Amino acid sequence: MKAILGKKVGMTQIFTENGEVVPVTVVEAGPCTVIQKKTEEVDGYSSVQLGFVDDKENKVNKPLKGHFDKYGVNPKKYIREFRVEGAEALETGDEIKADTFAEGEKVDVTGISKGKGFAGTVKRWNFNTGPKTHGSRNYRRPGSIGAGSDPARVFKGKKMPGHMGHEQVTVQNLEVVKVDPEKNLLLIKGAVPGPKKGLLTIRQTVK
Repeated sequence: MKAILGKKVGMTQIFTENGEVVPVTVVEAGPCTVIQKKTEEVDGYSSVQLGFVDDKENKVNKPLKGHFDKYGVNPKKYIREFRVEGAEALETGDEIKADTFAEGEKVDVTGISKGKGFAGTVKRWNFNTGPKTHGSRNYRRPGSIGAGSDPARVFKGKKMPGHMGHEQVTVQNLEVVKVDPEKNLLLIKGAVPGPKKGLLTIRQTVK
């Protein structure tokens, strides 16, 4: 599996050779530095720990500073661990760049979705609205949330008003339309979760 961390730049569109318009999300992918390499012998499994975006030393707490110093890597703002193929060939300090992916490859993109705050059932769960006329005061209310005497409680998982958005979302099977290794950019077909400048995890697709 191939993987990289990136930052959402925004959306635009490009034209194919046939003149078709393709909506794309521009992602600043990497460069990611290998901070630590985990092996079967020492850790029981094989993976690499990647760091993305340099951070100031005074912004890093002591345990993390010790971790970075141990492996001789500059402090990083984001750290994630991946079970990537060919982890044995990577060494601490190596960089993984956007050209780890190629045009036409399919990827899964994970990010934190935009927060919508407190939302009602119509917006949050697509509930139908009530009647607008004849004195109805039940236009956007959820309605009944359960029976009375039996079961005398509301079931767990009931769709109700509450906090909407700001949760981890993965969009699968998106196509890499273009790779710009010089500027560390990936152009991914379609939309990806999160706001501009939001952190994204891009992995080789599992499907």
